[in-house]
Amino acid sequence: MDDRYTIKRQFMVFCLRLLFNTLGLWIAVRLLSNNGITFTGGAPLLLFAGLMLSVINTLLRPVIVILSLPAIVLSLGLFTIIVNGFMVYIAAMLTPQLHVSFGAAIISGLIIGLVNYALSGVLELNKR
Repeated sequence: MDDRYTIKRQFMVFCLRLLFNTLGLWIAVRLLSNNGITFTGGAPLLLFAGLMLSVINTLLRPVIVILSLPAIVLSLGLFTIIVNGFMVYIAAMLTPQLHVSFGAAIISGLIIGLVNYALSGVLELNKR
């Protein structure tokens, strides 16, 4: 297999994850707009928030998961919900005009995770 093909595939998967994260974030904003999320921007800002979330999930999430591995094991994996919420909270802190409480970030992390899971299953992103 060619290295260029692998890099192109990884970039396409990242772009799809960016779109999935943006869609999940949009759904979370729509569902939780009265319960902890304040968003006053437009679609480009939401796309920027999705980009921030994708970059944070790519770079920071593996480190946080490794550091919190004892808590994840003790909670039988439920602590990953907190980790996902923390990633959403960090992305919201980096995005202007998007304010999220930590509780809403945890629920948003669940929503975004479900959207990613459903769309990845439909598109079979993990299939080689």
